[in-house]
Order: sequence, then C-alpha cells, then structure tokens
Amino acid sequence: MQDILQVGAVTSTHGLAGEVKVFPTTDDPKRFKKLKQVLLDTGKGMRELEVMQVKFFKNLVILKFRGCDKIEDVMAFKGKNLYVTREHAVKLKKNEYFIADLIGMDVCLEDGSHLGMLEEVLQTGANDVYEVRLEDGREVLIPAIRQCILEVDVEAGRMTVHLLEGLLE
Repeated sequence: MQDILQVGAVTSTHGLAGEVKVFPTTDDPKRFKKLKQVLLDTGKGMRELEVMQVKFFKNLVILKFRGCDKIEDVMAFKGKNLYVTREHAVKLKKNEYFIADLIGMDVCLEDGSHLGMLEEVLQTGANDVYEVRLEDGREVLIPAIRQCILEVDVEAGRMTVHLLEGLLE
C-alpha cells in the first residue's frame, strides 16, 4: 500500500492572485472541499501546502494556498501532481478501494488458481473495469461488479474473481 495518494494535477495558474487550476484524479472532485492540506511533488521532494480556498470551474478545481498570494508564487506548480497522505484521504465505504491499492494485485479465480495481475482500473461511468494481464501476455477486462469481484484483500494484495462466460474468449 502506498502512503500517499494522488488527488490531482496542476494544469495551470488561475488569475494573478496565486490560484491554480487542478485536474482532479479522484472520482468525486467535491472531496477537495474537505481537504485542509496537500503535498505538491516538486520533483525534488514533497512540499506541504495548506488549502485556503476551493472553487470549481467546469471539470477543474481551483485551489488557493496559504502564502501563495501572487502568480509568481505558483508558476512552478504547473504540471506537478498533488497528493494527500492516507490519514488525510477521504474515508472509504464498504467495498470501496483506492485505485492505487488495486494496481499490482494478484488476481485469482474462485478455485484458487492464479489468473494474472491487475494492471489498470478503467473508469467507464456505469462501473469500473479491471484490466488484468494474464500469464501468457493476453489481457482480460473484468467488470467491477459483485457478480465478478468476490473478494478483495488489500493487505494481502490479492483479489478473487468469478469470470462471466465469454470474458476469456
């Protein structure tokens, strides 16, 4: 499990008063309202920033940070990713998982045999789809629905699935 989770990427500055536009990488951008602090990956380390104001514009989040009062203060933030520590991440409901915790999981069939490794989570709108790389290099797409995902053990890094008829063909 990762200790930090990505919540967004700074796309550009916004105005002259030190605000930035952020493309959210969370499934619910409204979660930014609850954020008090974020970590900016400067490329040379993490910089902690206190969130002072949150606004929404189209598909972007506009953030204002304490001590960043002019455009020059945030110019270097462009193209950088924003993270939160696990303790500051939103609390998940039952059967919800952070994508970062799912990537790299061993995926097994319900009979215990190894199927492959979860490589990607595709967010389709109706439900997520898990892209699993098989031992022979092929991939299978498994819908993240209760009929298919039988068990997820984040601590063990293992997922047990039931393949619907036709998924491996």
